[in-house]
Amino acid sequence: MTMPLMKPKRKNPVLRTRQMNLPPWARGRVALGMTAAAAEGRFELQVCKDCSTVQYPPREACHKCLSPRLQWKPQSGQGTLLATTTLHHSNDLFFRERLPWRMGLVHLDAGPSVIVHLHGEVGEAPSRVHVGARLDRAGQAVLIGFPEQGSEHMADDRMLREMTSDPKFRKVLVTDGKTAVGQAMVQALVKAGAEIVWVGHAEPWKKLPGFDDISALKEVTLVPLDLTNGRSVSELAGEIGGKVDIVINTAEVHRTYGIGARRGTDVAKSEMEINYFGYLRLAQEFGPALRARSADGVTHAAAWVNLLSIYALSNFPPHGTFSASKAAALSLAQCQRAEMRPAGIRVINVFPGPIDDEWNQNLPPPKLAPAALASAVVRALKEGVEDVYPGDVAQEWLERWRENPKVLERELAAGGN
Repeated sequence: MTMPLMKPKRKNPVLRTRQMNLPPWARGRVALGMTAAAAEGRFELQVCKDCSTVQYPPREACHKCLSPRLQWKPQSGQGTLLATTTLHHSNDLFFRERLPWRMGLVHLDAGPSVIVHLHGEVGEAPSRVHVGARLDRAGQAVLIGFPEQGSEHMADDRMLREMTSDPKFRKVLVTDGKTAVGQAMVQALVKAGAEIVWVGHAEPWKKLPGFDDISALKEVTLVPLDLTNGRSVSELAGEIGGKVDIVINTAEVHRTYGIGARRGTDVAKSEMEINYFGYLRLAQEFGPALRARSADGVTHAAAWVNLLSIYALSNFPPHGTFSASKAAALSLAQCQRAEMRPAGIRVINVFPGPIDDEWNQNLPPPKLAPAALASAVVRALKEGVEDVYPGDVAQEWLERWRENPKVLERELAAGGN
């Protein structure tokens, strides 16, 4: 049984901050299919279209019939643990600092045998286990063997915590606490065990519903933050940037209409000023501090979360300029992910469908409740997922976009949603 994680002692300021060493990250292009699935929380293996053989490791052709017709398909992960070993020595810099490290050989019910990292609650062989795919600190897929039935504190396992960004005992910045989404995010983080939640707020003279409720939480500290003002972002980064473990950017401007229904560019500029340039200012000021602390003990800096939109994948004309600003933010997030990866910081992009708020009031259900969105973000942090598509609408859009982006564009242009 996993022992519950205890609140870490205060860091000794005299000691030098450890620098990040990544686990082995080189992968061939074929193997990146497993990483792509793990980024969304799925465990997939190659399956031959001709003889239905499930194979591992990934190859260019089926090892049984040599057919090149292979596709990635989700797997249950059920299997039998055949053998275990514990590493007490390693020449690899990442593992050398984290020994001892337990590994095992699992024969999957689907056919292949795989080498996995073992959760601490997995017993000795032979025993039944469940194999799942997770992203490691280098952002590549690795396999983990889990017990069939875990305990209450299994998320506190030392090895598993290296693969995730669990907010427990971590310090989190939520950039905008005045929206329904921001407030739900704060409450979800407090429930998940965050030690401190800094909540940004611009225009303090505005009294919005629910803000006093989160202000009363003992874990919450209000901080002035205006993403349209570079000085405001810089001053806050100078004050708390070296302490933040997770940044969750919930700030956004969302207005309806597209191009022809509104004259001028003022609204589009305000959307870009927060949704793109505000995000850019935030990344420039807080990004370096997170990268510097990515190996700083059990509560190291861990993740950056961007609230985007499913409209970033394909423009939704009734919300056209908003969609364009989120598409620009998505491109920026991909750049940030590449820059953060050498430090082991996970960049999580969230693509919700319509949220149940004032700017989507004229859209018919289903709409995503702010609390459901917040729960999806916390779950992504705990499970180490990289891309999140919460809600029925987002899932449907994603499926249609993957099937044929041009068809989806035409459907949306014709009024479909």
